Formats: sequence, C-alpha cells, structure tokens
Amino acid sequence: MSNLSKAMRTTSSALILAALLSASVLAGASTDTTKKTAAAPAKPTTAAKPGASTGTGTGAAHGAGASGPSANHPTANGPTTHGPVTGGGGAIHSTSTAAHITPRGVTERRTPNGSAVLTRPGGGVRDVHDAGRGMDIHHELNGGHRVMVERADHSRTLFQRGRPGYVQRPYAFRGHDFARRTYFYHGHVYSHFYHGYAYRGMYLNVYAPGFYYRPAYYGWAYNPWVTPVHYQWGFAASPWYGYYGYYFAPYPAYPSASYWLTDYMISSDLQQAYAAHTEAGEVDGSAPAVGGPAELTPEVKQQIADEVKNQLALENQEAQQDAQQQDVSPASSGIDRMLSDAAQGRQHVFVVGAALDVVDASQTECALSDGDVLALQTAPPAGATTANLVVLASKGGQECQPRGTVTVAMDDLQEMQNHIRETIDHGLQELQAQQGKGGLPAVPPSAQAQPAPAQYAAIAPPDDPNAAAEIQQQAQQGDQAEKEVNAEAAPGGGF
Repeated sequence: MSNLSKAMRTTSSALILAALLSASVLAGASTDTTKKTAAAPAKPTTAAKPGASTGTGTGAAHGAGASGPSANHPTANGPTTHGPVTGGGGAIHSTSTAAHITPRGVTERRTPNGSAVLTRPGGGVRDVHDAGRGMDIHHELNGGHRVMVERADHSRTLFQRGRPGYVQRPYAFRGHDFARRTYFYHGHVYSHFYHGYAYRGMYLNVYAPGFYYRPAYYGWAYNPWVTPVHYQWGFAASPWYGYYGYYFAPYPAYPSASYWLTDYMISSDLQQAYAAHTEAGEVDGSAPAVGGPAELTPEVKQQIADEVKNQLALENQEAQQDAQQQDVSPASSGIDRMLSDAAQGRQHVFVVGAALDVVDASQTECALSDGDVLALQTAPPAGATTANLVVLASKGGQECQPRGTVTVAMDDLQEMQNHIRETIDHGLQELQAQQGKGGLPAVPPSAQAQPAPAQYAAIAPPDDPNAAAEIQQQAQQGDQAEKEVNAEAAPGGGF
C-alpha cells in the first residue's frame, strides 16, 4: 500500500499531512551528467529562451513539496526524501506593493513611520504593514492568517496558521541567484529550490527541481500507457473526501501518467485544504446538496492533464540541459513562457495551491483555495504586473464564481505554476516507488534509474536548523506588531 493511500485513510487532518510527509525515498547518490538517448517526450510549445537567472525571488508565500523529518538536501552521501506538495500562491499583499490591487471598499490608515492598516467593508482588518519590522500580515477572507518578513538580501520568513511555514535563504551558483526554502510543519522539515528572477520590476521565485530523472522516465510519464490502468486510491472513507465529494471525483481509469498525476494533485490539494479547515478554521466554499456531478468537471480535469503534460515536457528539457552542464533559464521555466504562449493564443491552466484573495471584474474581493482551477486565456499588456484569468472551477460560497474573471498578481501566478511542478515531481517519485503495484504499469528498464541532484541543489547550503524556532518567533512578533500598528493607526493614536 502506498504512503499516499495510508495517509488518505487517516482521520486526523494533522496526521494526514504528517503521514504524507514521509512518502517515497529519493536516492541522490551521485550527479550523472551523461547524456542519454532514450525516447523523450515532446518539447514544450515554446522554445526555451536563452539566458540565466538573475536576482533573488520575492514571490508569493506558499507551502511546497514535503520531505522527510530531518534535514533533507541532495548530497553525495545519502538519500533525500520528499512528501506531498502543499501551497502555491497566497502572497502577503504588502500595502506598498503596487502589483497587488486593493479591492473595492477597502480603506487604509497610515502611521507617520509608514506602517499601515487596511480594513475591509464592515471594519475587519485585511492587511497590516509594520514598516519598522519589515513585516506584512494578511487576514484572508476564508479565515487564514499569514505573517511574512522580507529582508534587504531577499531572505524571508513566513508563518501561516495551520499550514507549513518556511525560512528562505539566498545563495549563488555560477554567478546566478538561487534560494533554498526550509519548510517546517508539525515537526517535519523539508526544502525546495528556486531561481531568483527579475521580471517586470519585481522578483519572482521560479521553481528549480532539486533533482532530475533520465529522459526515458519523463518519456514514460508523458506518453500513453499500453492500456488504461485502474488504481485504488483508498480515500473513499477519508473525512476530506467526504467533505469534498461534491467537488472532486477520481478517474475510473488512467490512460497515462498525466491523468494519474492530475488526480494526485487535486487529492493532495484537498487534503491540505481539509487540514487547514480543521486546524486553522479556514472556510473554503459552500458544499451544495449531495448527489450531483462533481463541480470539477471532466472537461476541466482534461485541461489540467494537458497542462501536466506541458510541464513534464518542460522538465524533461531542463533535465537534459542540466545533464549537459547548461544553465536553465527561469524565463523559460516560469510564467514568462506561459504569458508568451497566451499572446499566441495558447491557453495555460493553473491550479491554486493555497488560500488566496483576489478581485473579480467588479473589483470585489473573492477567495480562492486549494484545488481551484484558473485559465490564462489572454496575455496581459507588456509590463503589466497582474494578469486576468478565468475561473474554471471553485467551491462556491465566498469563493470566486466559476466562469468569472479575476485579477491575479504575477508573483501569485508564478507560485501556482511552482505548485503544479512541485506536485508533479513528488507524484513522479510516488509513481516510481509504486510502479508495478496496485495496478500501475511497470517502468521500462531504461527509465528505472534513480534521479540525480541538479547542479545548483548539490552545492546548496543545508536546511536551516533554526527554521522552526524562527517561524514560531515570527508568529509571536506578528501578534505584537498587529496590536502596535492598529493602536498607532487608530484615530488619535499616532497621527
């Protein structure tokens, strides 16, 4: 039985994620730079752009692919473990960040030192910016709560109630900026890597895989399997599945890995949402009467599966570049490529990986949550720092309405793409670990080699040993900062 299936049967939402965090082992014993000639998937629709990464990312806050309960980074001496992907979106919307649009009806009170409080209609606090601490606090529509500090060197710390927090540290590789995020969740520590990328006047964090497979494995995952396979996920009796049964139903059979990875992604997202709902009191939709078809339609799931194939092809191309000691451009890997596709009439789909507040066409604030689906159908104007996307699927209630248009900041959009790629990478590990079991087809011998660490990951500094303490300390400082700034910004409090 897969670790994923075991976790899905767990009745405690905290244990669901904790069990998942110990999933499949990745061997990273050596860096293999030998070019293989095995069949590879089709190239992405847009050719890779030349160039290398510059800058250090400052995009949206998100959880990411989990790994085991110790400091797990690619080394020449031992394995690396990775677990489920969480997050992908949900930036702390700084009051000084022009890319984030203020919804209609929100009011702002500033203090003499540059701090500010934004309140929603009715008086509820939406954002607090503490200029002295460099801290941004965001209260989400669904009840979530995030605290972020970004420093001058682009290191940062994120606390988010009921979800993984992280500490991000920059480092250099071949003169380019990278960042390692050390995540902490219920005693589990894991990390992900990102290119720092200067884009349209902001810095984005573009996901950089910590390891790459051989081309033959990407080809096996990209192309149709010999026959469709039936797979028993084992989550029929899980609380999260009962809660979201109105929204999601798995495929009855899988003609290729992209369909399996689609269900893997959505089920992982909904488990994360259920855990946050239980632990942090987040509310992410309003379930309709039981018995109708799933809100996440086959047509939308097909678009997700197609996007998964696009991202598999992209990663295969990157893997071959890395094996040849070439730098991978974050412009080619990130949303720059996707916006270029949109300008040529090619649509891309994004899956929301964490709670995120956006605005609709009327400038009214609405919520998105884990597993909601957006489509980028038209490219924004040159230089724009936001993009308009169509909501393909959401969960009702105060969430953004399906078929409506919402405005999303570029850093949030980048984190959504990161989320898809992070989930795909963990799903590929699970497929390799479970191949030939539970109905899954066996991986061909040419595709069975373990992945090798990416060049930039192999030289990265270790996980931050003080991440847990730093994240917890920031949570406490956030409570204090909010009290102080609210008091100073109150009428007569400091003006």
